[in-house]
Amino acid sequence: MSLIDTHTHIYLPDFDIDIDAVLERAYRNGIEKIFLPAIDSETHDRLLKLCHQGAGDSRTLLGKAEEKLLPAIYPMMGVHPCSIKENYKEELDIAWRYLNNGTKYYAVGEIGLDFHWDVSHKQQQFEAFDIQIEWAIEKGLPIVIHSRKSTYDCIEVLKKYKGRINGIFHCFSGSVEEAREIIKLGFYLGIGGVATYKNSGLRELLPQIGLSHIVFETDAPYLTPVPHRGKRNEPAYIKLICEEVAKIMAKSYSEVVETTTRNALNVFNIH
Repeated sequence: MSLIDTHTHIYLPDFDIDIDAVLERAYRNGIEKIFLPAIDSETHDRLLKLCHQGAGDSRTLLGKAEEKLLPAIYPMMGVHPCSIKENYKEELDIAWRYLNNGTKYYAVGEIGLDFHWDVSHKQQQFEAFDIQIEWAIEKGLPIVIHSRKSTYDCIEVLKKYKGRINGIFHCFSGSVEEAREIIKLGFYLGIGGVATYKNSGLRELLPQIGLSHIVFETDAPYLTPVPHRGKRNEPAYIKLICEEVAKIMAKSYSEVVETTTRNALNVFNIH
């Protein structure tokens, strides 16, 4: 069974020069499906351009005529919490129009709360989070949650919707107690390059949680796994994350691949 990158921003300018090679490397390393979370109106068109041949379709190399086996690319739509500013209502209106433009989206994301850098629009972040959760419920889609310095707050918001929504807590870095609360709500934990870092709390957390509640992601170009830490991240490195998690959890590589891939297909409703 192939691997899945459930969260990557390879439509950003960081990949303009070599996107073809990035996709080829991903496929050669067993990554056959890639999911793109949205950020805001400045990048929605870039995201959809990368999905220009249709979400889930086999793709050809961009700008080249010859056929190549490359990962299938699946779009999400939403507004990142760091993009919730004074014009947040305008950003939400734009995302809502994209969500209804006839494109098949696989999640509403990346949405949520971010209290790390700027909390001057905290109330607006909560409002936007609720609005976009309601979109997902209306559309029958999962949500992909950004919860930096706000995991507890995101959990509290989701308790209002228990049983009506599911999805992924992207880049999970909370406590075991928070992980268990998330699992009770029917959500998965997105695990990425941080799992390969020497002092990561995930090394203690993951064996207590189990494989049945995690999916893999890169969040490329960010959070690059060891041994490439400090360089640009890319979907091919999902394999490195998977190998490390197999060691941490004392599981076979094939079991980790099979379980996490099944989890991802389940949450995105791909059968």
